[in-house]
Amino acid sequence: MPQPAAPVTLDTVRDLALALPGVEEGKSYGTPAFRVHKKFFARMREDGETLVVRVDLDEREVLMEANPEVFFVTDHYRGYPLMLVRLPAVDPDQLRELLEDSWRRIAPKKLVAPHDAS
Repeated sequence: MPQPAAPVTLDTVRDLALALPGVEEGKSYGTPAFRVHKKFFARMREDGETLVVRVDLDEREVLMEANPEVFFVTDHYRGYPLMLVRLPAVDPDQLRELLEDSWRRIAPKKLVAPHDAS
């Protein structure tokens, strides 16, 4: 019987984010945040179990409708291209895709092109 995947934690997020070219870890609102060229693409919320990521607004609606136990927004984020992700409930492979998509939204082409080529 296959082993269940280990729950996603900040360490998982850190490993996935820092594997992307040009990413630096810093702080935002006192919590760990990940940036590329000084632009934020993901950050932990204060509860330590929720991640904020940049998303396309249409994609956000589809994800939240399909998986509301994992993806959601609060009123604070409603008008912004951001989405909240419950780390204990997210699939690690889906999180990898979300982080890379978020990174792509702000990363300069000179970082994205070599990444795509590899």
